[in-house]
Order: sequence, then C-alpha cells, then structure tokens
Amino acid sequence: MKKTLKAAVALSVLTAPAYAANLENPLYMPKQGSAYSKTSAGVMYKIADSSDAMVKKGHDGATEFPIWRLHEELGYGILDNLEAYAKLGYTHDGDIDRKGMHLGRAGLKYRALDLNGYVWDLYADAQLGGISEMSGAYTATGFDYDNYSNGRWGFHVGTQFGKQFDKFSVAGFAEVLRTFGNDNNSIEVKAIDARALGAGILDRETLTMLGFADEISVDLKSATEVNAGLKAFYQLNDKWSFGANFTFKHHSDNGVSGLASGLSAVTQESATKAAIGAMMGMGLSQEQAVAAVTANPAYIDGAMETLTQSQQMVKNGLLKVVEDMEDGFDEYVLGLSAGYQVNDATQVVVYGEYTFDEAHAQSQNGTDVKAELGVRLNVEF
Repeated sequence: MKKTLKAAVALSVLTAPAYAANLENPLYMPKQGSAYSKTSAGVMYKIADSSDAMVKKGHDGATEFPIWRLHEELGYGILDNLEAYAKLGYTHDGDIDRKGMHLGRAGLKYRALDLNGYVWDLYADAQLGGISEMSGAYTATGFDYDNYSNGRWGFHVGTQFGKQFDKFSVAGFAEVLRTFGNDNNSIEVKAIDARALGAGILDRETLTMLGFADEISVDLKSATEVNAGLKAFYQLNDKWSFGANFTFKHHSDNGVSGLASGLSAVTQESATKAAIGAMMGMGLSQEQAVAAVTANPAYIDGAMETLTQSQQMVKNGLLKVVEDMEDGFDEYVLGLSAGYQVNDATQVVVYGEYTFDEAHAQSQNGTDVKAELGVRLNVEF
C-alpha cells in the first residue's frame, strides 16, 4: 500500500504541468545570471477635458489620435533574490506637437521574503527625468509643453507584497517618488498674458524691450508623488495566461521659485523706441515724435525708468502666477492583458488600458477619454 501511495505521489509530480517562467506574472524575478526584455508598442486615444487651461487654449473636448507609445523594460538577475532593472518610455503626440521620454527608471529590487508562496519585494531606483530638459513655451494662452520630461532627477522607493497560488497570483504595491528642484529646462517666451497686471498681452517685440530673452529657464521646485496598485494574474495552461491591474497615480502640482536666467537690462535703443511710441500715442507723427525725443533726451530717461519698472512688474507677476502651477492630476488606470507563450523563452502579449483622471484647473493632462491598446514582446535570456 505504501509503495502504491509513493508511486501515485511520484506520478502526480511527474505529470503536473511544468510552466515556463512567465514574465507577465507580477511576482516574476529572473534567476541569477538570467536576463529579460519586455518591449511594448501601443497607440493611445484621448479626448481632452474642459479644464481652465484647455478652455483657454481652445482645446477642450479636442481629440488626440494617434498617440504613439513605446516602452522598454530590461532586467538582470544578480542573485536569485536581487534584480537590476531599467524602464524607459517614449510618447509622440502629433496633434499637440508634444514628444519625448515620459518614463525613465533604473534601480534594484530585492526579494526579502519568499516563503510558502508569499513574496515580499523592496525596490529603489533613480528617476531619470533629468536626462532631457523640460521644454515648453509661454504663449498668449498660457504654457505649452513641448516634451514629457520634467527635467528633474529623483528617486523612487517602493515595496510589493504578493501571494502565488497554483495558477493564480495576486500582488499589491506602493511607491513614493521624490524629485529634486533644478533649472534643467528651456522655455521659449513667445508672449505673456499680463492682463491681470493691467498690461494686456505682451507680444515678442514688447518682451524684447522689457529685457526678456527669446528663451529663459526657471528654478523648478522639488515635488513628491505617489503610486499604488493591485495586480492579478492567471496561468490558464502552458500557452495562455491573463492579467488584470488597477493603478493609482498622484501627480503633484509643479511650482517655480524664481528665474534661473536673469533678465537683460533695458537698452537705450528700447527706451528710445518706447519714448517715440509714447509721443506718437499723444498724436504726433513719427517724424514729429523722433524730433521731439531727439531734442529732449529726458523723454528717453523717463522711458528707461518706466520700462525698468515694467520689467520688474511683469517678472514678479509671472513668478506669482507660476509659483504654484496648479497642474497636478490623479490617474486611475485599469488594465487587462492576454499572453501567449510561443516557446519557453518568448511570449507575445496583447494589452489594453483605460484611464480615469481628475485634473487641477491648470493641468494639461486631464482627459474625458484616455485609452491605450498595444502589443508586448517578452523574451527571457
């Protein structure tokens, strides 16, 4: 009887399904000396919301499609319980002429616990937002982003806890991102809305007279952001697997503490033009205005003083507006995926995500609809 029982147990072990390591499993970690790559290509569809920023730009309710999205994740098993990884992401949105790296992380993950199916991971990585500067432009309708980088370096710290059942896995994670304020940005100054200061819309010619260069940089404040979520995974058989996830992302308001690039002093030429313009505003012809200013240099001195005061007023007014940019937003992301195991080392995955969000008044990231569909190729080396 004992021999029969032992034989049955041995047979059940031998005949149990031997699944290849599945890179879609949220509890996956490469063994020592092995590596993996997860390459994703997707297309996103968006409809902008009706935030104050979008209304001002006349973009509220506008459709943005196609938005191309590329992701690459690489990992290497230093030890069976220690992994080095990197994650990169690139977005191209032709409808708003915005493109660039939206994701950059590189760090380590340590498996602190792996017992009876329970898994506990700790991880930390560098936030690579400082690789490319934040780029944008001030226009008559506010600030426009040219890329997706915040221009700031920083770091993530996070943890994940999960349980591996027979064919089913669940995991929850939470992480904090801290970025460091800097001036790694380039902002083209096309126009400034100074109506709140009683100065109307300042065009490029006026801004030049006030000492504003074509491009400036600002000192961005540090920021703290939070991500958390739940993941579920089911291995149907040796070929098919399915995943689902929910992620919450809190994006903080950005803020500006000052100008990193100083303003130029008001020039004699600008003061002269301003003095002539003031004379013409009083009803003189251009020839009469030039003659009056030439005959009385005090007009130029007065214009110089007025422009210098206006420069400081516009600078202080601009900084007050962007001290707290009110551009934060929260995202609630729902995701589904289906994976097919081509062989022990290769897997093809189809994924979809739908995002609900709540955006602050000046955010340009709020949407009424935000959906992405894509394909991922997973390879283990």
